[in-house]
Amino acid sequence: MQFPKRKLTQGDIVLIIANLVPIYGVWFLNWSAVEAFIVYALETLMIGVLTVLKMLVVTMFRKKDTWHNRGSSSQVSGLFFILFFIMHFGIFALVQTTIFSQSAGITAPGKGMMHFFFHWYEYITKDVGIMLMSLGIGHLAKNFIPFVATGEYKTISMMNLMFQPYGRIFIQQFTVILGSMFLSFGLGKAFILIFVVAKIFFEVFVNFEDAINKSITKLEKESGKQ
Repeated sequence: MQFPKRKLTQGDIVLIIANLVPIYGVWFLNWSAVEAFIVYALETLMIGVLTVLKMLVVTMFRKKDTWHNRGSSSQVSGLFFILFFIMHFGIFALVQTTIFSQSAGITAPGKGMMHFFFHWYEYITKDVGIMLMSLGIGHLAKNFIPFVATGEYKTISMMNLMFQPYGRIFIQQFTVILGSMFLSFGLGKAFILIFVVAKIFFEVFVNFEDAINKSITKLEKESGKQ
């Protein structure tokens, strides 16, 4: 994992501003810190949806791609990659949102542990909607629009694309769950400031893609593909 020194792109700047919206709202507009963390929990689902859209773009351009598994490789449909990602990432998101909702105590008694994941739309208030929209614009500007505009979809492997979200999500998962514990002690307003600063650093300056590329390259070599 690298920490490159580089100039900020327009997409980086838009995403930074988007992440600062919840801080401004919580600190100066009396928005709920609980709702801010709900937004960051829902961001996991948003990133999953954007990844599926990127995979659909690749599939339209390239019907099949190489699947690497236990030292062997084969050509499979892009739809297979998409379905595999939806199931795998879906389970990952289910566990994260369930732990968050239970730790923060935002799910009403009797609703069930997985209520947040399957009924996320019930938690969208006006303020949550504004924060979600800002983050959506940020991710479109940093991740999706450049992906299409630069033609990256023509060269990136589906294996690479499928695993890209996990580096950021692991960091987000840890901090959101930790934040939910702070919420239970009434310290959400203070922690969200620390959380967002750390989140911006990891999203903008940590080169998760490089680590993913190295892992995929290792898989390709093990499969006999140079």
